Amino acid sequence: MEGERGPVGYLSRTALEALEEVHIRHPLNPASDVFLRRLAPVFGLKRLALYLARVPPGKESFACHRHYHDEEFLMILSGRGRAEIGDSSVEVGPGDVMGFTAPDGPPHHLTNPYRDDLIYLMGGESSGFDAAQFPKTGQHLVFAGTTILLLHDATLQKLCLNDWMAASPGGAEGEG
Repeated sequence: MEGERGPVGYLSRTALEALEEVHIRHPLNPASDVFLRRLAPVFGLKRLALYLARVPPGKESFACHRHYHDEEFLMILSGRGRAEIGDSSVEVGPGDVMGFTAPDGPPHHLTNPYRDDLIYLMGGESSGFDAAQFPKTGQHLVFAGTTILLLHDATLQKLCLNDWMAASPGGAEGEG
């Protein structure tokens, strides 16, 4: 079956370049400046987030973060950048691939200190619910559908299973 852009499941470079570019600035990073082309809807993908991302010279992607639920990958297509992964910083260029598991993947972030646009393919799970930790700012974001909640580590209360257990008749909690 032929679609407007060619066969279903196909997108030419010309059609890709004609897609709307959405300008994003991460609210936790004033240096964030990213332009995204949403690819998943073009193919009807519902369980996969897929974007073509562009970071201009001297700018950064989002903010250093890690995901608790949705895994993520990046593949550099053109330009050069710096990838901050955990405690390491590496130069990245065309063909380099990064993958981040959830919830135990390292915090990660891309910057473009060079003269050309940094262009990469970004994707991962699209569960409709995720939480991200921003270790440098002591904040978390919770994504639930179209709702995004910002939480500060200083105001979070950590609970454990025993906090939910009713007291037993003998007076001790969590026994049973």
